[in-house]
Amino acid sequence: MKVFDWYVFRNLAAATIFVALTLAVVIFLTQSLRFLELVVNSGASSVSFWILTFLALPRFFEVILPLALMAATIFIFNRMTMDSELVVVRAVGYSPINLAKPALLLSLIVTVFLWSITMWVAPKALANMHQMRQVIKAQFSNFLFQEGVFNRVGSGLTVYIRERSSDGELRGLMIHDSREKTRNPSSIIAKRGVIVMGENGQQVVVYDGSRQEFDKTSNVLQRLNFERYTIDLPDSDPIAQRWSQPDERTVFELLDPDMDSARDVESLRDFRVDLHRRIIGPLLAVVFTLISCCSLLLGPVDRRGQGKKIALAIGSIVIIQGLFLATFNMARHTDFGIILAYILVFLPFGFTVFLLSGLGDHFRRRFFYRERPMP
Repeated sequence: MKVFDWYVFRNLAAATIFVALTLAVVIFLTQSLRFLELVVNSGASSVSFWILTFLALPRFFEVILPLALMAATIFIFNRMTMDSELVVVRAVGYSPINLAKPALLLSLIVTVFLWSITMWVAPKALANMHQMRQVIKAQFSNFLFQEGVFNRVGSGLTVYIRERSSDGELRGLMIHDSREKTRNPSSIIAKRGVIVMGENGQQVVVYDGSRQEFDKTSNVLQRLNFERYTIDLPDSDPIAQRWSQPDERTVFELLDPDMDSARDVESLRDFRVDLHRRIIGPLLAVVFTLISCCSLLLGPVDRRGQGKKIALAIGSIVIIQGLFLATFNMARHTDFGIILAYILVFLPFGFTVFLLSGLGDHFRRRFFYRERPMP
């Protein structure tokens, strides 16, 4: 790679990473709100919150990276134009396609990376995220004790708590346990307690209280004062087997659905549409880069500003992105939507390559530089 090409490639890569990380942080913050209530109310650890949020991120890279690459391309080439760097490089014989090569190389790398994300990483992450949410809801369902209410936990166990502190400690507990038919019911009163995960499942550990049990045979009330006592909670409900949505399946699972499953058979069209989306979607990184290059590298140089060119590039990309989403909504009902999606990607691709390459020299001179052929 030539020195100039490496210089442009390095700047484009740094700008793309910066914009992508910025967008990822914004997405991260918005997605974290979805899991904050679940984690706080269930009493799950903060680690679960971070894992859930990070698992939700990969599916957004299909949108984040092409837009980040577009923004980086516009910014770098506009800055080089304002600094007269592109004027000097053009003067030594660089054609538009040569100027665009570093950006195109980076877009191809991003496209390959996106294929790996959309084909395998994002579906796996999304499936694990939904599974983890289901596990948390099932595993910590018994943790959702309401304050000032007699909470029934399974059959034969009632728990009352006066209040729950900010650190999760329970205060003012009263527990009535009549689960074992062979034993007398017992009542436990304690000043404080916590809910923990023990080796045998969920447990309530209470402190500074007493356990009372009435023996009907001898008509004697037995009382035991304790500093620490443990009560086992009933097992959580079993986790139901989820049906995986199309966006939770890897490309291999989309190509090989379970034909014995009625829901899989009913969703064959959705599988096919999602497969085409994963093939075409990453190519938008190349298309957005080519559009940005055409807007910034073609036409006369105006060092006072290139606002119109930048607006044209951004407007074109926003239109293509919007139409791309619309075509796949259409594709769920008709194959024409899939055809339109391919046209929407390959038509701008072919036209922009034509403009940047030597084949478009005459077209560029006539329409971009307003040169008229000699009579």
